[in-house]
Amino acid sequence: MLENIEAVIFDLDGTLVDSMWMWEEIDIEYLKKHNQQVPAGLQTEIAGMSFTETSHYFKKRFKIKDSVAVIQSEWIAMAHYNYANKATLKPGVRKFIQYLQTNNIKLGIASSNSKDLVEIALKAHGISDAFTAIHTSCEVESGKPSPDIYLLTASKLGVLPNNCLVFEDIPEGILAGKRAAMRTCAIWDEFSINLDSQKRELADYYIRDYEEVIEGTYEVL
Repeated sequence: MLENIEAVIFDLDGTLVDSMWMWEEIDIEYLKKHNQQVPAGLQTEIAGMSFTETSHYFKKRFKIKDSVAVIQSEWIAMAHYNYANKATLKPGVRKFIQYLQTNNIKLGIASSNSKDLVEIALKAHGISDAFTAIHTSCEVESGKPSPDIYLLTASKLGVLPNNCLVFEDIPEGILAGKRAAMRTCAIWDEFSINLDSQKRELADYYIRDYEEVIEGTYEVL
Protein backbone atom coordinates (compact mmCIF):
# COMPACT_ATOMS: atom_id res chain seq x y z
CA MET A 1 0.00 0.00 0.00
CA LEU A 2 2.81 2.41 0.81
CA GLU A 3 4.92 1.69 -2.28
CA ASN A 4 5.94 5.01 -3.93
CA ILE A 5 3.92 6.92 -1.32
CA GLU A 6 5.56 10.12 -0.10
CA ALA A 7 2.63 11.48 1.93
CA VAL A 8 -0.36 10.06 3.79
CA ILE A 9 -3.40 12.33 4.17
CA PHE A 10 -6.08 11.55 6.73
CA ASP A 11 -9.64 12.67 7.16
CA LEU A 12 -10.35 13.31 10.86
CA ASP A 13 -13.82 12.23 12.04
CA GLY A 14 -14.39 8.50 11.72
CA THR A 15 -10.92 8.07 10.23
CA LEU A 16 -8.34 9.21 12.76
CA VAL A 17 -10.75 9.81 15.63
CA ASP A 18 -13.81 7.80 16.64
CA SER A 19 -16.15 10.79 16.72
CA MET A 20 -18.93 10.41 14.18
CA TRP A 21 -21.35 9.40 16.96
CA MET A 22 -20.84 12.81 18.49
CA TRP A 23 -22.12 14.78 15.51
CA GLU A 24 -25.39 12.87 15.39
CA GLU A 25 -25.93 13.72 19.07
CA ILE A 26 -25.10 17.38 18.42
CA ASP A 27 -27.62 17.53 15.57
CA ILE A 28 -30.33 16.11 17.84
CA GLU A 29 -29.53 18.48 20.69
CA TYR A 30 -29.13 21.54 18.47
CA LEU A 31 -32.39 21.04 16.54
CA LYS A 32 -34.26 20.23 19.76
CA LYS A 33 -33.19 23.64 21.03
CA HIS A 34 -34.88 25.09 17.96
CA ASN A 35 -38.01 22.95 18.52
CA GLN A 36 -37.26 20.65 15.61
CA GLN A 37 -36.41 16.99 15.15
CA VAL A 38 -33.65 15.47 13.06
CA PRO A 39 -35.25 14.38 9.77
CA ALA A 40 -34.50 10.96 8.34
CA GLY A 41 -31.47 10.93 6.08
CA LEU A 42 -29.95 14.16 7.38
CA GLN A 43 -26.48 12.68 7.92
CA THR A 44 -26.47 11.30 4.38
CA GLU A 45 -27.46 14.66 2.94
CA ILE A 46 -24.68 16.58 4.71
CA ALA A 47 -21.97 13.92 4.33
CA GLY A 48 -18.80 15.46 2.97
CA MET A 49 -19.96 19.05 3.33
CA SER A 50 -17.52 21.49 4.87
CA PHE A 51 -18.27 22.97 8.28
CA THR A 52 -19.24 26.21 6.53
CA GLU A 53 -21.43 24.48 3.94
CA THR A 54 -23.20 22.52 6.68
CA SER A 55 -23.96 25.63 8.74
CA HIS A 56 -25.44 27.38 5.70
CA TYR A 57 -27.47 24.24 4.96
CA PHE A 58 -28.88 24.14 8.50
CA LYS A 59 -29.73 27.82 8.46
CA LYS A 60 -31.66 27.52 5.19
CA ARG A 61 -33.33 24.12 5.68
CA PHE A 62 -34.36 24.58 9.30
CA LYS A 63 -34.99 28.34 9.01
CA ILE A 64 -32.58 29.14 11.84
CA LYS A 65 -32.70 32.85 12.67
CA ASP A 66 -29.17 32.94 14.10
CA SER A 67 -26.29 33.96 11.86
CA VAL A 68 -24.02 31.31 10.36
CA ALA A 69 -21.27 32.50 12.70
CA VAL A 70 -23.50 31.95 15.75
CA ILE A 71 -24.53 28.49 14.50
CA GLN A 72 -20.89 27.53 14.07
CA SER A 73 -19.86 28.87 17.47
CA GLU A 74 -22.62 26.84 19.16
CA TRP A 75 -21.53 23.66 17.40
CA ILE A 76 -17.90 24.26 18.36
CA ALA A 77 -18.88 24.79 21.99
CA MET A 78 -20.99 21.61 21.98
CA ALA A 79 -18.22 19.54 20.38
CA HIS A 80 -15.27 20.93 22.34
CA TYR A 81 -15.77 18.84 25.49
CA ASN A 82 -16.36 15.61 23.58
CA TYR A 83 -13.23 16.01 21.45
CA ALA A 84 -11.12 16.85 24.47
CA ASN A 85 -12.53 14.19 26.80
CA LYS A 86 -14.59 11.47 25.10
CA ALA A 87 -13.50 10.89 21.49
CA THR A 88 -10.77 8.27 21.15
CA LEU A 89 -8.21 7.57 18.45
CA LYS A 90 -9.08 4.79 16.03
CA PRO A 91 -7.25 1.50 16.72
CA GLY A 92 -3.58 1.53 15.74
CA VAL A 93 -3.41 5.23 14.90
CA ARG A 94 -0.53 6.12 17.20
CA LYS A 95 1.58 3.15 16.11
CA PHE A 96 0.90 3.88 12.43
CA ILE A 97 1.88 7.54 12.80
CA GLN A 98 5.18 6.48 14.36
CA TYR A 99 5.70 3.99 11.53
CA LEU A 100 5.16 6.68 8.88
CA GLN A 101 7.52 9.07 10.64
CA THR A 102 10.20 6.38 10.88
CA ASN A 103 9.88 5.85 7.13
CA ASN A 104 10.06 9.59 6.35
CA ILE A 105 6.53 9.75 4.95
CA LYS A 106 4.84 13.13 5.37
CA LEU A 107 1.50 13.36 7.18
CA GLY A 108 -1.41 15.68 6.51
CA ILE A 109 -5.01 16.25 7.57
CA ALA A 110 -7.83 17.07 5.13
CA SER A 111 -11.02 17.41 7.16
CA SER A 112 -14.56 18.64 6.58
CA ASN A 113 -14.61 19.86 10.17
CA SER A 114 -13.71 23.31 11.50
CA LYS A 115 -10.01 24.13 11.96
CA ASP A 116 -10.58 24.89 15.65
CA LEU A 117 -12.08 21.48 16.35
CA VAL A 118 -9.46 19.62 14.32
CA GLU A 119 -6.74 21.26 16.39
CA ILE A 120 -8.59 20.51 19.64
CA ALA A 121 -8.92 16.83 18.70
CA LEU A 122 -5.26 16.46 17.69
CA LYS A 123 -3.96 18.28 20.76
CA ALA A 124 -6.15 16.19 23.07
CA HIS A 125 -4.27 13.10 21.90
CA GLY A 126 -0.85 14.73 21.65
CA ILE A 127 -0.41 14.12 17.92
CA SER A 128 -0.58 17.65 16.48
CA ASP A 129 3.15 17.85 15.81
CA ALA A 130 3.05 14.75 13.60
CA PHE A 131 1.23 16.61 10.82
CA THR A 132 3.03 18.97 8.46
CA ALA A 133 -0.18 20.24 6.85
CA ILE A 134 -3.60 20.56 8.53
CA HIS A 135 -6.39 21.88 6.32
CA THR A 136 -10.18 21.92 6.21
CA SER A 137 -12.75 22.17 3.46
CA CYS A 138 -13.69 25.68 4.60
CA GLU A 139 -10.42 26.79 2.96
CA VAL A 140 -11.42 25.63 -0.52
CA GLU A 141 -14.26 26.31 -2.93
CA SER A 142 -16.13 23.03 -2.46
CA GLY A 143 -16.27 20.30 0.17
CA LYS A 144 -15.99 16.57 -0.47
CA PRO A 145 -16.58 14.79 -2.86
CA SER A 146 -14.77 17.63 -4.64
CA PRO A 147 -11.01 16.93 -4.70
CA ASP A 148 -10.17 20.51 -3.66
CA ILE A 149 -9.21 19.84 -0.04
CA TYR A 150 -6.95 16.92 -0.94
CA LEU A 151 -5.23 18.85 -3.71
CA LEU A 152 -4.65 21.77 -1.34
CA THR A 153 -3.17 19.52 1.35
CA ALA A 154 -0.88 17.72 -1.13
CA SER A 155 0.31 21.07 -2.44
CA LYS A 156 1.13 22.29 1.08
CA LEU A 157 2.99 19.03 1.74
CA GLY A 158 4.96 19.52 -1.47
CA VAL A 159 3.95 16.10 -2.82
CA LEU A 160 2.37 15.22 -6.17
CA PRO A 161 -1.17 13.77 -5.88
CA ASN A 162 -0.22 10.39 -7.33
CA ASN A 163 2.34 9.97 -4.55
CA CYS A 164 -0.29 10.48 -1.84
CA LEU A 165 -2.38 7.90 0.03
CA VAL A 166 -5.73 8.95 1.50
CA PHE A 167 -7.53 7.37 4.47
CA GLU A 168 -11.28 8.00 4.61
CA ASP A 169 -14.39 6.60 6.29
CA ILE A 170 -17.21 7.79 4.01
CA PRO A 171 -17.85 7.43 0.25
CA GLU A 172 -17.77 11.20 -0.35
CA GLY A 173 -14.29 11.41 1.12
CA ILE A 174 -13.00 8.39 -0.78
CA LEU A 175 -14.38 9.88 -3.99
CA ALA A 176 -12.65 13.18 -3.23
CA GLY A 177 -9.34 11.34 -2.91
CA LYS A 178 -9.93 9.41 -6.15
CA ARG A 179 -10.82 12.61 -8.00
CA ALA A 180 -7.55 14.07 -6.76
CA ALA A 181 -5.74 11.14 -8.45
CA MET A 182 -4.61 9.70 -5.10
CA ARG A 183 -4.67 6.15 -3.83
CA THR A 184 -7.41 5.62 -1.27
CA CYS A 185 -7.96 3.34 1.70
CA ALA A 186 -11.37 2.97 3.33
CA ILE A 187 -11.48 2.38 7.07
CA TRP A 188 -14.25 0.58 8.94
CA ASP A 189 -16.40 2.80 11.11
CA GLU A 190 -19.57 1.80 12.94
CA PHE A 191 -21.31 5.00 11.90
CA SER A 192 -20.95 4.21 8.18
CA ILE A 193 -21.33 0.43 8.35
CA ASN A 194 -24.38 0.59 6.06
CA LEU A 195 -22.15 2.22 3.42
CA ASP A 196 -19.43 -0.44 3.51
CA SER A 197 -20.24 -1.92 0.10
CA GLN A 198 -20.11 1.52 -1.48
CA LYS A 199 -16.83 2.31 0.29
CA ARG A 200 -15.33 -0.94 -1.00
CA GLU A 201 -16.42 -0.19 -4.56
CA LEU A 202 -14.68 3.19 -4.52
CA ALA A 203 -11.47 2.56 -2.54
CA ASP A 204 -8.25 0.77 -3.47
CA TYR A 205 -7.79 -0.77 -0.02
CA TYR A 206 -9.82 -1.51 3.11
CA ILE A 207 -8.79 -1.78 6.78
CA ARG A 208 -10.41 -2.21 10.17
CA ASP A 209 -7.44 -0.80 12.05
CA TYR A 210 -4.12 0.80 11.12
CA GLU A 211 -1.90 -2.04 12.30
CA GLU A 212 -3.16 -3.95 9.25
CA VAL A 213 -1.21 -1.53 7.06
CA ILE A 214 2.00 -2.16 9.00
CA GLU A 215 1.45 -5.92 9.06
CA GLY A 216 0.37 -6.13 5.41
CA THR A 217 -2.99 -7.73 6.29
CA TYR A 218 -5.16 -5.07 4.66
CA GLU A 219 -7.60 -5.90 1.87
CA VAL A 220 -6.75 -5.01 -1.72
CA LEU A 221 -9.99 -4.15 -3.50
